[in-house]
Amino acid sequence: MTQLHTPELNRRGFLKASAAMSSAAALGALLPFGGAWAGGSEGLEKTALKLGIIPLTDCAVIVVAKEKGFFKKHGLDVEISKEASWANIRDKVSLGELDGAHMLAGMPLAATLGVGATQKETITAFSMDLNGNGITVSNELYERMMAADPEAMKKRPTTAVALKKVIEEDKKAGKEPMTFAMVFPVSTHNYEIRYWMASAGIDPDKDVRLIVIPPPQMVANLQARNIVGYCVGEPWNQRAVEMGIGRSLITNYEIWNNNPEKVFGVNKAWADKHPNTHKALIRAMIEAAQWMDKLENRREVVKIISQKSYVNAPESVVENSMTGTWRYTKTEEVQLPDFNVFYRYAATFPWQSHAVWFLTQMVRWGQIEAPINFKQVAASVYRSDIYRDAAKDLGIAVPSIEMKPEGVNAARWMLEKASAPIQMGPDMFFDGMKFDPAKPIDYLKGFRVHAMKMDLAALAKANATA
Repeated sequence: MTQLHTPELNRRGFLKASAAMSSAAALGALLPFGGAWAGGSEGLEKTALKLGIIPLTDCAVIVVAKEKGFFKKHGLDVEISKEASWANIRDKVSLGELDGAHMLAGMPLAATLGVGATQKETITAFSMDLNGNGITVSNELYERMMAADPEAMKKRPTTAVALKKVIEEDKKAGKEPMTFAMVFPVSTHNYEIRYWMASAGIDPDKDVRLIVIPPPQMVANLQARNIVGYCVGEPWNQRAVEMGIGRSLITNYEIWNNNPEKVFGVNKAWADKHPNTHKALIRAMIEAAQWMDKLENRREVVKIISQKSYVNAPESVVENSMTGTWRYTKTEEVQLPDFNVFYRYAATFPWQSHAVWFLTQMVRWGQIEAPINFKQVAASVYRSDIYRDAAKDLGIAVPSIEMKPEGVNAARWMLEKASAPIQMGPDMFFDGMKFDPAKPIDYLKGFRVHAMKMDLAALAKANATA
């Protein structure tokens, strides 16, 4: 097992990251908050908008853009609608009841391809954040894992090796598979918990039972023993730890450093009809993300999003991860300054390589059954062209490429293929795998645990012209 190498994970690291962003601004790589752009309503096809969110800390960009006046600055009057589930988000955007929404990174891809729902062309031109999730288990399962393999449980990042042994014990005893939860079939959470389990040889479709539970209901279901563990975004891992009913095993930052998490999604037809409004939304959210990634503003972010109308969680719980502290247990915590990244590391840019990675996971787990062209689908859904067009008015640095490999940088690095150099973060996978978006078929061949339902030769043929 390749051990994860991380940069200095403490408050100083957060400050250094914030300072780097400020230095970039001084060099002209980004325009500071309050810059020259001042959007009115001129040219906007629609100014009164309704945007959907799920009560998670990573809805913050939309909430802050409203509460701190960024939407208003760009001529937009935004109403925020808190939705009960990701299915609600998907359906309301599809039907036009919401102009746009906080979405899981895989949702626009799935909607466009008709995976798990009626096909509806959906796009994203804005990434809302990096990282933000964790895997938490019940105290009982944690103790069983400790007993099964105490040495494996001492190592960070925590693998699923001990869980594999617990599962084998249950099989020998004739017990039913344990039930775990994630938030949606095409969610990052589903792919992350599957990736984590499969890396230890666990088949998530046969060795355990995976069910869907909306994020705010995870803690109650763990407490009621309906599930033994889950993968969810914050604050619902730290909430279980604070209540003393669960132990957080691993963050998704540890599974894949600086992985994409949520995006802002809209119907393609809506985007085609409202191009100026769409770009105004993106500009407002970029400015909000810049403001939020300054350490001195994080506690105000916590205060804003903790409100009942948004996340509806104690400020003390939301503050943990949002200000760079992660608690595995009540007595064990670490500093993870990059747990919530909103702007730095080109976090707002919709990388088409990220889209390809999600598509490979949909293929890996049998959600896509017919061959697709990865590059074409990624380019049609992750609209970096719209992002660049919106961002040019802010004077910020933007990548000049659409794709980048993952699993190759163990420390911060500089992206030179951009309008000005951009400091990027580590991008390692905890199992040492590497992802080349130009070779998705080879990547898929590297997984020994999968549920693929298509012939890879046919898939390779579909991508021969990519």
